[in-house]
Amino acid sequence: QVQLVESGGGLVQPGESLRLSCAASTNIFMFNEMGWYRRAPGNERELVATINVGGVTNYAGSVEGRFYISRDGAENTVALQMNTLKPEDTAIYYCFARTLGRYSWGQGTQVTVSS
Repeated sequence: QVQLVESGGGLVQPGESLRLSCAASTNIFMFNEMGWYRRAPGNERELVATINVGGVTNYAGSVEGRFYISRDGAENTVALQMNTLKPEDTAIYYCFARTLGRYSWGQGTQVTVSS
């Protein structure tokens, strides 16, 4: 059973930055894809960013140019650098890892953007 542990959430003001990290219990290159979803209160789950085994990244339109996903194979981590945060970025952020059709999930980390 793969374990994913997120860290780095918190409370920030609009315009500030946060960096989320997701630590995997195994070699991240075993996964076809890793990334981040988020769920805001009252909203459906939204795919935020992904990185595949080849290093190709994709972003939701709402975060493109502000958020950046990266990985560290030596540490088996995937990070989400979030810049110029907005109140609408407030959500619980979940890390995921996908192998074919099977998903593993982290427990989620709260990000709150408020003045």
